[in-house]
Amino acid sequence: MSGFRNDGAHGVDVLALARPVVTVAIILGDKGITVENGAGRWSLDSYVGGMSPGAHRVRAGSAEGIKLRLSPVRAYALLGVSPLELNDSVIGLEDLWGRAGVLLREQLTEAVSWQERFDMTATHLLRHRSGRIPDPEVRASWHHILAGHGRVAVADLAEASGWSRKRLWARFSAQIGVTPKHAARVVRFRRAFNMLLSGASTTRAATDCGFADQPHLHREISAFTGLTPNLVRFGAISPDEADAEGTFVQDNALGGRR
Repeated sequence: MSGFRNDGAHGVDVLALARPVVTVAIILGDKGITVENGAGRWSLDSYVGGMSPGAHRVRAGSAEGIKLRLSPVRAYALLGVSPLELNDSVIGLEDLWGRAGVLLREQLTEAVSWQERFDMTATHLLRHRSGRIPDPEVRASWHHILAGHGRVAVADLAEASGWSRKRLWARFSAQIGVTPKHAARVVRFRRAFNMLLSGASTTRAATDCGFADQPHLHREISAFTGLTPNLVRFGAISPDEADAEGTFVQDNALGGRR
C-alpha cells in the first residue's frame, strides 16, 4: 500500500503494464481519471485492474490517492469480485464495493494524514473481505510459477498438484483470474522487462528468462507493452513510469508505505 500525489503541472499520462498483481487505485477528491486499452475506454474515479495481457493508458489532469498491489491469491480473499471480471478490463471502485466504496473515498479524502488513510483502507479491506480461500493446489501452483520466474510447464504444475491439467486450468482461472499459462507469461514478461529497463541486452534477457530466441522475446515485449525490446532498453518507458503501474508518480515526501 502506498500514497501518491501528482500536482497536475504537466498532467498525468502513464502506460500501465502487466504485473503479477491485482492493482487497486483509489483516487481522492473530485478528480477523475481515464483508463484506456484495447478492450475499451473508461472514465472512473478509481479503478481495479487484473493481470491483463496488454498495456493500458491512464490519464488525468492531477491525482492523489491510495494504491494497492495485491497478490492474486490475496485478492481472491479480500476483494468481492470474481478475478475473471478483471481480465482484459478494469472496473470502478463502486462496481467493486458499491456504496461502501463511495463512502471509503469520501472518508479517505477527508483524512488528515497518510497513516490515517492507510489504516482506513486496511480496515475496509478486512471488513469487506469475501472470505473465500483459494485451493491449496492453486496457491501452490501460483508460488511455483513465481519461484520459477514463469519458466514452468502446466503439465508439471498439474502433476505437482495431483490434479488433472483440465481441473487445474479451470480452478486456477476461477481463483487467480487468468490461466496458469498466462500467469507464467506475465511473470516471465515482467522479469524480462525489468532486465531490459536496467539496460540488459536482448540476448541476455531472452536467455535468462527462458525465451526460445530473441524473436520470441520481441513478440512478448511487444504484446505486453506495444514497444520493441530496444525501445524499452533505451528509455521509451522511464523507470518511474514503469514502477507507477498506472497509478502515477508517487510523492515520496508524503506517500509512505506499509
